[in-house]
Amino acid sequence: MPNHSEASRRPRIAIAGATGRVGSSLVHRLVGDPVDIVALTRDPKAVRLPSNAEIIGINFDAPPTLAEALQGADRLFLAHGSSDRQVANETALIDAAMDAGIGHIVKLSAMGPPTKAHPFDWHMAIEAHLATKDLGYTVLRPGPYADILGKVGSAVAAGDWGGTAGDGLVNFIDTSDIADVARLALLDEASVDVQRAYHLTGPAPVTMSDVAELLSQLLEREIIYKHRTPTEQRVALIASGFSETAADMRLGLEKLFNESVLAETTDTVELLTKQKPRSLSDWLASNLSLFRD
Repeated sequence: MPNHSEASRRPRIAIAGATGRVGSSLVHRLVGDPVDIVALTRDPKAVRLPSNAEIIGINFDAPPTLAEALQGADRLFLAHGSSDRQVANETALIDAAMDAGIGHIVKLSAMGPPTKAHPFDWHMAIEAHLATKDLGYTVLRPGPYADILGKVGSAVAAGDWGGTAGDGLVNFIDTSDIADVARLALLDEASVDVQRAYHLTGPAPVTMSDVAELLSQLLEREIIYKHRTPTEQRVALIASGFSETAADMRLGLEKLFNESVLAETTDTVELLTKQKPRSLSDWLASNLSLFRD
C-alpha cells in the first residue's frame, strides 16, 4: 500500500518532441493539469517552454543518458521529427522508458497502409518494437496534418500551387485535436496498463480542388490547384527549396492522396474529447496570412 507521499505525488510526464507541432501544443495543454512536465530535447538552450516545464538535454548516441533523463517519470509522450534517425532514436527511448520504469507511452504515429514510403514505414517499425514491450501504451495514428498546407502558402500566394494529388480525397486533421487526445491518454489513470491504438481524423475528406475553393472564398480571389506529373512536381518542389529526400517523401504522400488512401473518417476525436474535430475551413481561416502575398 503506497504511503501518503507516494499517493499524493503529482504524475511526472516526459515529453520527447516538446517543440514539435503536436508536442508544443500538448505542453501548453498540460500546464494547467496537476502534473509535472519534463521536456526532453537535444538542444536545451533552443527550447522555449512555459516556466513550470523542466527541460532536460538528451543524447541519442549515449543510451544510458536517456534512461537517466527519464528517471522518476511516470508517462512518456514519444514524437520525433521525420528523419532517417527516427527509428533508431524512438526505439532507443522506448528501451530507456522500460529501464526507467515508465508505466505508459503515448506514441505519435501516422495513419497509413503498410508501405515502403517514408515516414510510414518508420512508424511501422517503431510500433512493432513497442509491441514487444510489456507496458501500457497508446498509439495515435492521425491522418495528414492540416498545417502541411501551410508549406504551400507561398506557392498559393504566387498563383503557382499544384501537385500530383489529382482528385483524390484526403482527411486533414488539426494538430490541436491530436494534442487534445494525447493529453487525455497521458492523464488516463484507469488505463495505464492498456495497449491500444486510435485512428484520428478531421470531420470530412476533401480534394485539393475543394481546398482551392475554400481558399478562394477566404482570400476573395480565385485559387487554382494545378495538376502535375510526378516528374514536374519533383522539379517544382526542389526549386521551391525542398531537399531531394524531402521532395521524394512529399511525392510519396501525394501518391497516397491521389489514391484516396487517407480519406478515412473516424469519430474517435469526438468520442474521446466530447468535441467535434476542427474543420479544415476553420484551420485555413485561422492561418490565412500564410496564403497572402
